[in-house]
Amino acid sequence: MNANGTPSRCASWDRRALQTIAERLLQIREEISRTEARHRDCLTSVHPTHRQSACNLLHYLAFRRYDLRPLQEDLASIGLSSLGRNEASVAFSIDALLRILNGLIGSPLPASASEIPPPTCAQGRALLEQNTCRLLGPPPPGRKVRIMVTMPAEAATDPDFVRELIVSGMDCMRINCAHDHPDAWHQMATHLRRAQQETGRTCRLLMDLAGPKLRTGHVRQEEPELGVLRLFKGDLLRLTRDPLPGQVARRDPEGRIIHPAQIACQLPEVFPCVRPGERIWFDDGKIGGIVRDVRPDALLIEITHARDSGEKLRAEKGINLPDSALNLPALTEQDLQNLPFIAAHADMIGYSFVQRASDVDELRQRLSELSATPPAIVIKVETQRAFLALPQLLLAGLRAESVGIMIARGDLAVELGYERMAEVQEEILWVCEAAHVPVIWATQVLEGLAQKGRPSRAEITDAAMGVRAECVMLNKGPHVIKAVRTLDDILRRMQEHQLKKRSLLRELHAWAQWLEGESGNTGEPPQKAPADHG
Repeated sequence: MNANGTPSRCASWDRRALQTIAERLLQIREEISRTEARHRDCLTSVHPTHRQSACNLLHYLAFRRYDLRPLQEDLASIGLSSLGRNEASVAFSIDALLRILNGLIGSPLPASASEIPPPTCAQGRALLEQNTCRLLGPPPPGRKVRIMVTMPAEAATDPDFVRELIVSGMDCMRINCAHDHPDAWHQMATHLRRAQQETGRTCRLLMDLAGPKLRTGHVRQEEPELGVLRLFKGDLLRLTRDPLPGQVARRDPEGRIIHPAQIACQLPEVFPCVRPGERIWFDDGKIGGIVRDVRPDALLIEITHARDSGEKLRAEKGINLPDSALNLPALTEQDLQNLPFIAAHADMIGYSFVQRASDVDELRQRLSELSATPPAIVIKVETQRAFLALPQLLLAGLRAESVGIMIARGDLAVELGYERMAEVQEEILWVCEAAHVPVIWATQVLEGLAQKGRPSRAEITDAAMGVRAECVMLNKGPHVIKAVRTLDDILRRMQEHQLKKRSLLRELHAWAQWLEGESGNTGEPPQKAPADHG
């Protein structure tokens, strides 16, 4: 009881427990301030528009250094926010809780040591939306998440195809500069601009730099199955430095291997970076192995991952070396030749094989030499090293006025392991939201629908999860227009239920008829669900 006889504000809770929670929050707040001070140089180097965002990113990284689960349980037990959705406004959310707790305890809140005012929850959301519009253009009516589509070769010769994509819901066109040629890219861009004028819709253009591509060399056509090597678990494979034609293993009359199968690597510059015991993957992870020996002319690989019936390895298939410190430039000579054309036509540049902040700085510098208003950079997170360097890549990207992140889930799954992809893509979404940087959710979205005209149930669920990003990318396929329409419908429905990590509790219609007794209280469900059955 207080002196005036009224109940104490802490009567409902144990004062010592509240003090313990408040002290824990203050420790986190102090660590956030120390982190901001240690990285002050990073904050001064970012674009003035992004100072709050860079600061909030540092706050979030400091905040997530702790195992917060016990604290979350304690906060939830007294009916307070458990800090599970504070990515966009970390310091503000912590201070809001401290003000409540200190009010209950009756002690003052120490002043913040932050030099940059932290964004409020509303300001954090607004910063992300502003950055998204700056990068991806305004959202279409009735849908917040943009749709990006990778162009097939026919987009260069069929303007009606491009127009139909825009009418169906495409907001961003993607041209992969690893394929086709500048004349075809120019025609695609021309068809896009014309379609925008005809439809009155906006559509941004992203052009992907090819980057250094590790791929297999050609295979002898006289080999079985027309240029295919069939590999089994336990087999040895020679990955050759020289462009020797691939060939199957040679065996003696007793069936013993006297010369293992071999295939060339189209980028032999990686060989000095590889060490015995490191993993190697081929063809989007269909074939896996361990490097057993590094020789001057080849890598000797033991196949450790393949189906019992064997796997086929063809020419031009991707190679991943997730454990190797590949000292390769992100910009190839071909990229540099293409860059003037891309800078003149693209709104955004997809940056492949980014591994370090200096890669981002180099592309920014080269673009500034080509244009007074250079395209925005979209950093593709497709390797283990890029994922581990994500905070540095974001801070480097925030030095420009506009930047985005693409989660290249195919290559990333191969690099990190498919079993880790669910948590990894979540972590990328969280960290990018903390930096108020838009994310493009890419690779194999509605792949079955785009390729075969019919999606799997898992694909629909995966596409629905894309609502937590700012853009979802579809790959090319014979049924891609149908895939765009389907994705447009999924995203419109899901945005009524989900905003980032926050569930939106809109009204539910599916059971209203039964709840109101309109089915005659028979216990039988309605014969038909409402059309809008959120």
